[in-house]
Amino acid sequence: MKQGEIWLVKFSNSVGHEYKKERPALIIEADSQIRKSAVFTIIPLTSNSNNKIKDDILIARDNQNRLFCDSILKVHHIQSFDKSRFTKRIGVVKKDIFEQVKNYLKIHFNL
Repeated sequence: MKQGEIWLVKFSNSVGHEYKKERPALIIEADSQIRKSAVFTIIPLTSNSNNKIKDDILIARDNQNRLFCDSILKVHHIQSFDKSRFTKRIGVVKKDIFEQVKNYLKIHFNL
């Protein structure tokens, strides 16, 4: 598992507005931190293009990310999950997409 990879993640036992069911998610945690822990920080994706709000990032389906369809990174929904919830590696995002994620994280955490 590495930063920038997209994995299928089980979002079970969710409450309220949290994402539910198994869905793709982008690993945003640094590789150096991934090696230290069994809990990984992610941003979930949705294929519901009607659900895009300010700051969300559109990812066009391609051979690198191997998504089923164009999807949206729901950047306001940063979460951490145990490694056991990660079921399958799908692909990886392009550098320009991950740069957009990093820029958003600076705003989100006021860095």
